[in-house]
Amino acid sequence: MIIARIKGGLGNQLFCYAAARRLAWANGAELAIDHVTGFARDRQFRRRYMLDHFRIPARMATPSERMEPFERYRRRLAKWRARRRPFEERGYIDQMNLDFEARLLELKVEGTLHLDGLWQSELYFADIASLIREDLRIIPPGDDTNLAMAERIRGSHAVALHVRWFNAPGSGGHLNLPARYYRDAVALMEERADAPHYFMFSDHPEAASDLLELPEGRVTFVSHNRGDENAYADLWLMSQCRHFITANSTFSWWGAWLGEGDESVVVTPDLKQEKIQETNWGFEGLIPERWMKV
Repeated sequence: MIIARIKGGLGNQLFCYAAARRLAWANGAELAIDHVTGFARDRQFRRRYMLDHFRIPARMATPSERMEPFERYRRRLAKWRARRRPFEERGYIDQMNLDFEARLLELKVEGTLHLDGLWQSELYFADIASLIREDLRIIPPGDDTNLAMAERIRGSHAVALHVRWFNAPGSGGHLNLPARYYRDAVALMEERADAPHYFMFSDHPEAASDLLELPEGRVTFVSHNRGDENAYADLWLMSQCRHFITANSTFSWWGAWLGEGDESVVVTPDLKQEKIQETNWGFEGLIPERWMKV
């Protein structure tokens, strides 16, 4: 059995699941989802489990499988013990850094394994990509606004453009992508895509509009899905697009990955080495080779 601890925002939750799903598939092991402990002490962001909007087949872990009661102390002890054993003999795999960990692909699971990490790379599940896409089919929202927007997207050469604000607009924070990235990405898209129409997704759409100069008459702002509880609806709309300009965000990473086809153009940020650790973007394994880095 593999017990996958899910945590983070929606994009990171999808990475947690996909890596665990592939490891379970490779070992013929049962997969159980810990949908509780990764969020129990998230007092800063107050994130919650959101994979119930997808068609994943795994069951939820029982309280004892989540190491309850006294989960915090039992987990700490399990990690301490695991780190004193060879990687391939551990019953608890705790991700140590963000770079791709190739040893996970060859791991032979015996007994129960707790998998705890973000595992942010397609390389963890590339060999079963079609199965992951099947599991992660989003259950579409049923409201008229989203269904009408999806029809507009499918009726055009749609480009999902994501502007993510890690620092508040106007704060001078250094985690947001500069306007020049989007300017260069749009210029590249104009060269590669046929008559693209841009569907902009942003947590601050007004600030994003002020930041960017986009082709007049070929931009639609998608701003009706407010709050984390509706993030899946924006991800579903993103995945209906033909082409993608991502932010330095695993949310738009997954919008592109779930939606891309053979003819898709995907543009994503290529950050300088000193920015990778600050932004948690661009480390080894994160960006698929076929995507265009700007």
